[in-house]
Amino acid sequence: MRTKLREGLTAALKDRDRVAASAIRSALAAIDNAEAVPADPAPVSTAGNEHVAGAAIGLGAAEAERRHLTEGDIRSIVAAEVRDRTDTAAEYERHGRDDAAERLRTEAAVLSRYLA
Repeated sequence: MRTKLREGLTAALKDRDRVAASAIRSALAAIDNAEAVPADPAPVSTAGNEHVAGAAIGLGAAEAERRHLTEGDIRSIVAAEVRDRTDTAAEYERHGRDDAAERLRTEAAVLSRYLA
């Protein structure tokens, strides 16, 4: 699904479809954020760099493995993005912001195509 989203982003950018590009970028960012490893507090260490207290030493010492998401995980993230846009559009509509509500509904429709 991520590959299809990236291909869709490329197509939206070529077509200059700002609404679709915005929706797809947001979904890809949500997927990237879900893959990120939560930051743990830095361990207190007496070893390290003399210039920075507790600095990690060595090549790749501060790198962390990212989480691997399944297709189901990615699908649920995109579905949550659709749900968020739909709920927010209804809220905007209640407050008389029909233009913003319509944009969010259009974004939700763009993302819904990837769930089908």
